[in-house]
Amino acid sequence: MKKGKVYLVGAGPGDPGLLTTKARDILARADVIVYDRLIARQILQELPKHIVKIYVGKRSGTHPIPGQDAIPRILVTNAEKGKLVVRLKGGDPFLFGRGGEEAQKLREAGVDFEIVPGITSALAVPAYAGIPVTHRKYASSVAIVTGHEDPKKSERVDWKKLATAVDTIIVLMGVGNLQSILKSLVEGGCNTETPVAIVERGTTKRQRVTVGTIRTMTAQAVERKMKPPAVIIVGDVVKLQKELSWFKT
Repeated sequence: MKKGKVYLVGAGPGDPGLLTTKARDILARADVIVYDRLIARQILQELPKHIVKIYVGKRSGTHPIPGQDAIPRILVTNAEKGKLVVRLKGGDPFLFGRGGEEAQKLREAGVDFEIVPGITSALAVPAYAGIPVTHRKYASSVAIVTGHEDPKKSERVDWKKLATAVDTIIVLMGVGNLQSILKSLVEGGCNTETPVAIVERGTTKRQRVTVGTIRTMTAQAVERKMKPPAVIIVGDVVKLQKELSWFKT
């Protein structure tokens, strides 16, 4: 029996055109694809019909399989049958995608694996909104932070220290905690008039951009009924959004 292998593949942030050539090649050769919730439907529709597709996406309160630990077991079981398995994740598998944890489980099980990086929403979504995360005039440093941490962690993001540590702060999965995040940034030294943008469903036809400041954004989020998936950008680079906006939905 041939030896199986698992590819941890990043599918990009939503626009199917941002899927890499290497990712497309591996997907076309796969026997099994284990995929997450935010994968572009077009990517899945273009796959050969014989490929087995297993949905393991998660959203708050809804889990199609019993817990994160079940996912590596699915990968290992299929690889041990000699199959080429693709674990397809939104964005990049090693940026808040739990790809590192799944790779550890594969290594422990003695299963061969390969990482295929993807374009992360942390960079692509601001770009599609016309916001460069760095700019010679406005920003020479960037931090990418999760706004939704594991509650069991002993050490959490220190928003107060982060507030003045970098020029641009990119927050993923932070809409639900927006008010507390912005409050902590102000407590850490951020000016309440610091520009903020929230980009919902970035890089897709449903993209929506909201621009304001730390002072105004919580109220704007309520008024506009902002929902995930969304990327939050904090910093002076947001001032360029109107000038550099290019993506038409």
